[in-house]
Amino acid sequence: MANGLFNRYATPGRAVDQAQYDEGLRQHMLSVYNYMSIGLGLTGVVAFVTAMLAMSNPAFAQVMYGSPLKWVVMLAPLGFVFFLSAKIHSMSMSAAQTTFWAFAAVMGLSLSSIFLVYTGASIARVFFITGATFGAMSLWGYTTKRDLSGMGSFLLMGLIGIIVASVVNIFLASSALQFAVSVIGVLIFTGLTAYDTQRIKEEYSEGYGSESLGKMALMGALSLYLNFINLFTMLLHLFGQRE
Repeated sequence: MANGLFNRYATPGRAVDQAQYDEGLRQHMLSVYNYMSIGLGLTGVVAFVTAMLAMSNPAFAQVMYGSPLKWVVMLAPLGFVFFLSAKIHSMSMSAAQTTFWAFAAVMGLSLSSIFLVYTGASIARVFFITGATFGAMSLWGYTTKRDLSGMGSFLLMGLIGIIVASVVNIFLASSALQFAVSVIGVLIFTGLTAYDTQRIKEEYSEGYGSESLGKMALMGALSLYLNFINLFTMLLHLFGQRE
C-alpha cells in the first residue's frame, strides 16, 4: 500500500510528501462520503415527494405502481449503474456527476413505495440503525490493517446469490424466502461496506497524483451508496412496521 511505500522510503526531506498524501487521502474520502450523503438525501427527498403525490392523487399512484411503468422505475437504477460503470472513463466529470444525481433521483422513485407500505416511525428507526451499522463498518474498513480482499470475493458470490433469489421471489412471493434473503443480505452488505471502504482507500493509493481521482471518488460513492440503500431495505423488510 502507498502508506507503506511512503514510510519505507521516507527521508527528512520527503516528510512533506507523506503529509501531502495523508491530507489528499482525507480529502478524497471526504469527497466520497459527501457524494454519497448528497445522493442519499436526494433519493430520500424524491421518494418522499413521490409518495405524498401518490397518496393525494390516486391517478398518479395508479400510473406509478399499477401500470407497466413500475417495471421501468424498478429497473432504471440498475441501468444507470451499468451505464455509469461502463462510461465513467470516457465521460467528463460534470457529465459523470449529472448521471450520478439522475441515478439517485430515479432510485428515489423506485423506493417511494416504502412510504405507502411502512410507517414513518419505523422507516426513521431503521434508517438510523442502518446509519449506525454503516458508519461502524466503514470506519472499521478504513482503519483495519487486515486485508479484506479475500472476504470481498466471498461476499460477491453471496451478492449474486441473493440477487438470483430476489428475482425468483418476485414470482414466488414467498415470505420465508424473503426473510432468508433479508437476513443474508444484511450480513453481505454489512461486510461489503467494510470491504468497499478499504478498496476505495487503496484505490486512492494507486491513483495518487492522477487526474482521475475525481471520478474514482464518484465511483467509490456509488459503491457505498448502493451498500447503504441495500442494507436499509433489507433491515426494513426485517424490522419495518407495516401500515
